[in-house]
Amino acid sequence: MPEPTPQQVYQNIRKNVSEIIHGQEVIVRKLLAALLSGSHVLLEDYPGTGKTTLAKAIAVSITGMDFKRVQFTPDLLPSDILGVSIFDPRNQEFKFHAGPVFTHVLLADEINRASPRTQSALLEAMGERQVTIEGKHHSLTRPFFVIATQNPVEFRGTYPLPEAQMDRFGMQLALGYVDRMDEIAILNAQQGNHPVDGMKPCASLEDIEKLIKAAEDIRVSEELMGYIVDLVAATRDIPEVQLAASPRAALSLMKAARAVALFDGREFITPDDIQELAPDVIAHRLVLDPQAKFSGLTARQIVDEVLTAVDVPV
Repeated sequence: MPEPTPQQVYQNIRKNVSEIIHGQEVIVRKLLAALLSGSHVLLEDYPGTGKTTLAKAIAVSITGMDFKRVQFTPDLLPSDILGVSIFDPRNQEFKFHAGPVFTHVLLADEINRASPRTQSALLEAMGERQVTIEGKHHSLTRPFFVIATQNPVEFRGTYPLPEAQMDRFGMQLALGYVDRMDEIAILNAQQGNHPVDGMKPCASLEDIEKLIKAAEDIRVSEELMGYIVDLVAATRDIPEVQLAASPRAALSLMKAARAVALFDGREFITPDDIQELAPDVIAHRLVLDPQAKFSGLTARQIVDEVLTAVDVPV
């Protein structure tokens, strides 16, 4: 039996997840692009739109991919995420017990309900694929993929994520409400057991590692590198923007565009790949001044204006 191509592996996972998550094919595509590009994703939407189910479905679709979930609450401590050393009286020594961060896919559910101190416990893990506990460095598995969910910040009992942590997320996505037919399909699928319980894997961890390597080999021309940099730099010249996009945003955009090009069977990225992902990669990193927000201006509108203003290489 011939080895599946990267496009076939991607399509198998996408179809497997889409059988559970109806009407969200675009979101699934972008989530998988983030996984292959080494990014993390922040899902912001109202309760009950399928954020947790989506994260589970992706992990279950891949054999050998560990999945752990942390429910963020105001009393959650950093050690509840990273792990803790416990004294073993038999051996007269401290033994480290790894926390849920030591996994392939970590679902940080309702991340903005935890205190800023606990939120910041993920900064090193997300940025450097390691954690430092009691002065010792512990490497994390590869791939390491954080899918964090949060309810809109206007909800009671939430703490807005700090700018440094927002910058660690490669993308911010919103599922939104599906149309009538997809919602009926959701009701039909859950008349008995939850559909995730009956899911079967359709790819292996080795397949994902091969896809990651294949995405790294996708070509990016000097012109398109310049286009990505120009898009990010343009956010720094807008008066309404207090904090603009960083070089990390440009790097995330390039890597995610490579993954999308791989999904589409190309060996190079195009301006369309960049434009498809730019709002999801850049917008959440921007901090607008209070007057701009009061007037109704949004970060995504600014990114749309930048995409219109910056010349596309031909």
